[in-house]
Amino acid sequence: MKYAPVSRPGPHPGGVTAGIDWASADHAVCVVDRAGEVVSRFSVEHSAEGLRALVSRLARAGVREAAIERGDGPVVDALLAAGVTVVVITPRQIKNLRSRYGSAGNKDDRFDAYVLADVLRTDRAWLRPLIPNSPATVTLRQACRARQDLVRHRVAVTNQLRAHLLCVFPGAVGLFCRLDSAISLAFLARFGCQDRAGWLSEKRLAAWLKGAGYRGRISPAVLYERLRSAPGGATGEQGAASAQVTRALAAVLASLNTQIKALEAQIAGQLAAHADGHIFTSLPRSGTVRAARLLAEIGDCRARFPGPQALICLAGAAPSTRQSGKHKAVTFRWAVSKQLRDAVCDFADGSRHASPWAAQIYNDAITRGKDHPHAVRILARAWLYVIWDCWQHHAAYDPAQHRALQRLLATGQAA
Repeated sequence: MKYAPVSRPGPHPGGVTAGIDWASADHAVCVVDRAGEVVSRFSVEHSAEGLRALVSRLARAGVREAAIERGDGPVVDALLAAGVTVVVITPRQIKNLRSRYGSAGNKDDRFDAYVLADVLRTDRAWLRPLIPNSPATVTLRQACRARQDLVRHRVAVTNQLRAHLLCVFPGAVGLFCRLDSAISLAFLARFGCQDRAGWLSEKRLAAWLKGAGYRGRISPAVLYERLRSAPGGATGEQGAASAQVTRALAAVLASLNTQIKALEAQIAGQLAAHADGHIFTSLPRSGTVRAARLLAEIGDCRARFPGPQALICLAGAAPSTRQSGKHKAVTFRWAVSKQLRDAVCDFADGSRHASPWAAQIYNDAITRGKDHPHAVRILARAWLYVIWDCWQHHAAYDPAQHRALQRLLATGQAA
């Protein structure tokens, strides 16, 4: 389940529930009574006036609970501000629930609004109310996810630039350790084609590297040999035209690097000011970005995860068991929070280089024949028990209090 079991209030007098089919331009709303009869249907625009009308009409109808397909955005904020209990029923669940009311499989916004309202009426015991995080966590999550999006864009543009250079200027591809590094982009801005790079000698390259502030460990002689031994690229008019494309892609990468650094500085400030920041920064090799991602995706609402297993399942660190008759299969868990799983697995993969306990769990999984991603998920599951306990008690991670780690150190297996 997305949300952990919590105590829910009994049905209020009237038992009226609402379903809201969210859309970008307008929202279809359906209100049903205790017997499942439609009380009213209407649509509201996605505007300030439309949201005020939505809250007003729901209040007049006596609605205190509403079901919707997403748990964020202005609609949810307006409902929560009005004191309406919001329950999230995902689009995947709605797709499966449509078969309750017909076998045709038709998709209609008004019908989906009715399905949301009626499922909330009939299945209240299985649904959990949305508990929002604090504003500090919401803003931190926005910054972390925006950074991840920019990092993905950077990877895509870097791959595009690499493919372009392999055709027109192969010598620039393996010249420096990273194609998207500052020195590599500066080199492409100055020597964007084979003709310009052909002007370089070892002394000229060394002088340019010194002026560009190069701090790498590779000597200019080695770099020049890489450039000279690479296959030749496009020259003449074709080389000049290709150089313009190279400079354009390099400029995009430079801009992405600048914005990623700006977001990382913002994330560091938000993490330092967060009440739970000390919990996640105390984890081994968590750094700033990893700690911020863990905090942003787990949140700060303790009631959402009353036990570690709820957090483990949402993070996709526990396998999914399917059994029918004599057949039993343990498979990869798909219905998870992908952002949370990525954050937890990224931290777990880094922690094995700093924690002997984490390294042993990972190595034991590899010894049993697990591949790298599976072994990282096994380690992530072990870490989530530790993280959940620290998170619930508002305590920083202390290796001296980690009994499994201390037992490992005491037996001398850390070496």
